[in-house]
Amino acid sequence: MKHPTIVAFDFDGVICDGLIEYFQTAWRAYCQIFALSDATPPNGLAERFYPLRPVVETGWEMPILLKALLAGVKDEVILQDWQTIAQQFLVEQELEAAKVGAAVDGVRDEWIQADLQNWLDQHRFYPGVIERLKALVSSSTYPVIVTTKEGRFVRQLLNQQGVELADEQIFGKEVKQPKHQTLRQLIQQQQHQGEKSVHLWFIEDRLKTLQRVKQESALGSVQLFLGDWGYNTETDRQIARHDSRIHLLSLTKLVQEFSAWI
Repeated sequence: MKHPTIVAFDFDGVICDGLIEYFQTAWRAYCQIFALSDATPPNGLAERFYPLRPVVETGWEMPILLKALLAGVKDEVILQDWQTIAQQFLVEQELEAAKVGAAVDGVRDEWIQADLQNWLDQHRFYPGVIERLKALVSSSTYPVIVTTKEGRFVRQLLNQQGVELADEQIFGKEVKQPKHQTLRQLIQQQQHQGEKSVHLWFIEDRLKTLQRVKQESALGSVQLFLGDWGYNTETDRQIARHDSRIHLLSLTKLVQEFSAWI
């Protein structure tokens, strides 16, 4: 197995554990959307939210997930059919996904402007990942971040950890294109720069994203990895174990040489 020329990392759930920040942002947005006067979250709500984070695909779903939990929807029901439940709550509450998403982004922006350090402090990095990234920056392998998080947030968090990536190495929410399109673009860029053989490895914690990449014939040579430490469920990991294209990757392997990954 040839070593990669490019390694593309998802950010949340692969490099960074943002669960504490996610809950606090979701709760602040929830209080705003539903005009709550008491801003103290109920006991145990965060602890229920954390393991259900894998069902959330986009930011607007986070306050809706809290609404579902507070309305008494069981955790196992949410895990089984979250997309249907989320749409039902939007309709019932006469809400629009775009407006809920804007509220979430607005809360986050206000928090960052008011106290950037406090916001940064809500994030944790998975053991060994920052060191692995730093090693890649000074190696012959080209590391990039492909994420649905805003690139400016990613940059602030990485800079605080001493990881310096160029603007063209971070593809955030602002690029407004699906990840499979970004991966295709990365390969084309390397080929235009004279690389005869481009070996792209992609690490993601969302099984659906990897399955979508699999559908692209132009990305048939990309090595796909599901990070088992990220925001995914045991069901996701079982599916990955039986998928010939997707490798289940542990943190223990991630920090080792590439030869240990497959």
